[in-house]
Amino acid sequence: MGRAFEFRKARKMKRWSAMSKAFTRIGKDIVMAVKEGGPDPDTNAKLRAVIQNAKSVNMPKDNVERAIKRASDKSQGDYKIVLFEGYAPHGIAVLVETATDNNNRTVANIRSHFNKSDGNLGTSGSVEFMFDHTCNFRIHSEGLDPEELELELIDFGAEEVFEDEDGIHIYAPFEYFGSIQKELENREIEIVSSGFERIPQVTKSLNEEQTADVEKLLEKLEEDDDVQNVYHTMEASEETGE
Repeated sequence: MGRAFEFRKARKMKRWSAMSKAFTRIGKDIVMAVKEGGPDPDTNAKLRAVIQNAKSVNMPKDNVERAIKRASDKSQGDYKIVLFEGYAPHGIAVLVETATDNNNRTVANIRSHFNKSDGNLGTSGSVEFMFDHTCNFRIHSEGLDPEELELELIDFGAEEVFEDEDGIHIYAPFEYFGSIQKELENREIEIVSSGFERIPQVTKSLNEEQTADVEKLLEKLEEDDDVQNVYHTMEASEETGE
């Protein structure tokens, strides 16, 4: 299996662990998708993808419809994706994706999290190059052969296709999201969920005490309302799945 498989296995138990946090993240994604492409999912591919993700975490349909309606209101502010880069203790690179409607607040909060956890907030470009920006799709596995599908989707940018108990997963460089989404829809293959991730090119192993130091920062970041995703170069622990 490739790096995408190992990365997914390590993050599986943690991602979307808190349902309320998942709903908040998807709500922001809906706002950004509607502001960019309009409220009709039939003509807005990005919004279709977000609605699929909402279904995958059992977000009630009423919540989704209310979020789309609010996002369509011109008085509704927009969210901007802002990346923060820095280092946790023990030389672990950390990349933080935020969706914010108040950049000053977000900058102050992220800087505070790093400072209080003995980390260092870096400048733009200081660690982003250490991560591969990927897109991913999850589909049902019934009636599909992952190896055959991989061969067929290579022309559309797919780099890694694998199967686990949750279905078939497709990973590709992030710029191929649209072409793979379109091809799956053309084949009438239901997309269960999709998204973007940053996969570390190299990871670093730490002892138990050092891992606890890093996790103090990661937990603060994950709990921040403006934070969508946190990526790092710490090697996954078998015990914690981190």
